[in-house]
Amino acid sequence: MSTVVSVINQKGGVGKTTTAVNLATALAAVGKTALVLDLDPQGNATTGFGIGKNRGRHNSYGVLLGLVDPREVIVETYVSGLFVIPSTIDLSAAEVELFSQKDRESKLKKAISNLEYDYILIDCPPGFGLININALNASNKVIIPLQCEFFALEGLAQLFSTIQSVKSAVNKDLIVSGILLTMYDRRNSLSATVANDVRSHFKNLVFNTVIPRNVKISEASSHGTPVILYDIRSAGAIAYIELAREFLSKELR
Repeated sequence: MSTVVSVINQKGGVGKTTTAVNLATALAAVGKTALVLDLDPQGNATTGFGIGKNRGRHNSYGVLLGLVDPREVIVETYVSGLFVIPSTIDLSAAEVELFSQKDRESKLKKAISNLEYDYILIDCPPGFGLININALNASNKVIIPLQCEFFALEGLAQLFSTIQSVKSAVNKDLIVSGILLTMYDRRNSLSATVANDVRSHFKNLVFNTVIPRNVKISEASSHGTPVILYDIRSAGAIAYIELAREFLSKELR
């Protein structure tokens, strides 16, 4: 069975998409098969691989609502062993459409249950809606990117409460793989303060790997390429390779 990982935070702009794209790329680079499921209506993970956005049903909107077999919409990337289910703005309507459906919190789990990849990484949208409830219900693990900036911890308690609620109600096997510190600027004392506060509070739940604020990550995204392929020697690429190593080591414990 696939290990399904939701990359989630209720806040936007914290590095969810960057983490999903680059962690998946790093996993594929070491011989794992990986699928990135873009569940954000903005579709940044889709464009992050240089993939066009198909309107209609042939995207994650159709998969989530059970309108299409996910195998029909999976796109092969230029990375061996790495695939994507793309997203479009159509997905923004899913929250309303799911509300009246039976087993609305289990639609995604049912849709992807027969997919066979080593890892399925779900790039989640900001917020606490039914899309994210579906993602958490379909997942085995959660990675929470947390930016090293002021108000970083704001809303985190609510996110953990949501994860616990999903675990208690529908998905007893859901665990938090780790909190990932992102956008760390070693020139800024605030980054160090936030990192220390997070580690003091969450202890071993925080990944040792820290993702730095790195211009190459932004450049890579604008070119529709993971930073690991754009500039493998950059600080951002090295950090995501290290994250993949740490993530896999946790899997073996």
